[in-house]
Amino acid sequence: MTRNLRDIRDGFSVIENAEDMQSAAMVLAPGEASGPLSNEHAQSEQVLFLAEGELEAQIGERKIHMRAGDSVIVPKGAPHRFVNRSASRAVTFNVYAPKAY
Repeated sequence: MTRNLRDIRDGFSVIENAEDMQSAAMVLAPGEASGPLSNEHAQSEQVLFLAEGELEAQIGERKIHMRAGDSVIVPKGAPHRFVNRSASRAVTFNVYAPKAY
């Protein structure tokens, strides 16, 4: 099943599953975070592409200000979180390999 990012209004949603990877979308409202810094994917690497908005990414000790069009890789097991500190929503497209959810 293919879903368009524009159809996802809020929260986190798995879009597609393959044998060894999956894609997902996340929409964060202003002030919202993906979760605590302890959020880890012990067995999966994550690629996050910011399609709309701005985010503060924290991966371990590293902080990155992301704007629409930016991407970042989260290594296996790395503590990470994404925070929307802007006044508009942030929309991400994510790939996990292997599947995380």
